[in-house]
Amino acid sequence: MRTILLIALGGGIGSVFRYLTAQWINKYSQLFFPYATFVTNIAGCFLIGLFLGYLEKNNITNPDLKFFLVTGFCGGYTTFSTFSNENVQLLQANQIGTAFLYIGLSVILGLAATYAGLMVSKL
Repeated sequence: MRTILLIALGGGIGSVFRYLTAQWINKYSQLFFPYATFVTNIAGCFLIGLFLGYLEKNNITNPDLKFFLVTGFCGGYTTFSTFSNENVQLLQANQIGTAFLYIGLSVILGLAATYAGLMVSKL
């Protein structure tokens, strides 16, 4: 039960941060590209790398922190279902180039951001 509560707490906090990130990004961005979800997912990739790298570097084996930060916070913060829906909408609107740009950049930069988070955590 403790694990479930930690994941729920982290997920709730991550979801609120996702909402706040989207509000901030949407305030300053044009809508032809789904910047809010894109930035959130890349930041989430960086954070998961940072959290996992930090825990490993400092030999922190407490599973509670991993459940709270990785499964909970990052799980609540990142937005794969929204990412999928936005791509379907782009494809339905015949914006195929934008959809594939979004998919490609998200995957490539997501992997790079996760790796960068791991490297930063080891400094």
